[in-house]
Parts: sequence; structure tokens; C-alpha cells
Amino acid sequence: MNNAAGLPRARTEGLVISELDDETLVYDLERHEAHCLNQTAALVWRRCDGKTTVAKMTDVIQEQLDTSIDVDIVWLAIKQLQRFHLIANGDELLVATPSVSRRKLLLKYAPAALALPVIMSIHAPTAAQTGSCQNENSPCSVDSDCCSFNCNGGTCGPAL
Repeated sequence: MNNAAGLPRARTEGLVISELDDETLVYDLERHEAHCLNQTAALVWRRCDGKTTVAKMTDVIQEQLDTSIDVDIVWLAIKQLQRFHLIANGDELLVATPSVSRRKLLLKYAPAALALPVIMSIHAPTAAQTGSCQNENSPCSVDSDCCSFNCNGGTCGPAL
């Protein structure tokens, strides 16, 4: 993967980004998902400019974290960023991304486990979803699904 077309490029459109001390918060306006990138994942994401090779990213991030990291850690971060749709050219990279498991890296780099990339993600409901409820005889799974707050056997029942 020497050509720039195959190098990872961070997605920036349709995102609200807030950088904190040791993490970066990213809200995806299209998918209504919020992501919290730890320092390692955020450093990798910021280096995904479509020009920087994974080997160069590894060197720069190693310098910034002041700890030894392997190229596998950067690939793991890229794989996670792809999964959460934070890489613009993610489809191109799916073929080229080597298989890297968090478990294998954790065992291999136990002393430097804090350098492993972590992305925590939640799905945020849209305004319409938060203000809606199901009417009587509609399917439900919990009481709060129903306007009557009475989910009885998978169907909204009358108010109690």
C-alpha cells in the first residue's frame, strides 16, 4: 500500500469534534452516534490524512506517547476507526488491513496496554425518537416504549 489512494484518510464531514486533554469526542451527525477516542486512537485518527503511511504514523505516535508501540497497534486503531465510520476511504482499506486482534496485542504488549487504542461508542437517538412512544396494542419491549407506560407481554396496554 504505497500509493496515497490506499492510505487511511480521516472522515471530517458530518462530524462534531471536541478535543479534550487525553481523549477526543466525535459526534456523527449522519448516524447519530457519539464516539470517545482515547489518546492513542485520537492520535492515529489525526494522522490519517491520506498521505502518511502507517509506518510513519507509528513513529510519530511512538514519539508523542513517549513509549514503544508496534505498527499492529496503529492497524488496530485504523480497524476500529473504520468500524465506526471515522475513516473516509474505509472500504478501500478493508482489503489491505492486516488482521489484528485486541486480545493478541494485549498479551503481546501487556506492559504497554495503556497505549492500546480504545473507542467507546453509543447510539444517540434523534429528537423524534426521544419524544415518541407507542400507542395501545403496539409492540413493545419495556414500559417506557408505551405512551401508557404499560408494556404487557410485548404489547402496549391501557394506562394502569
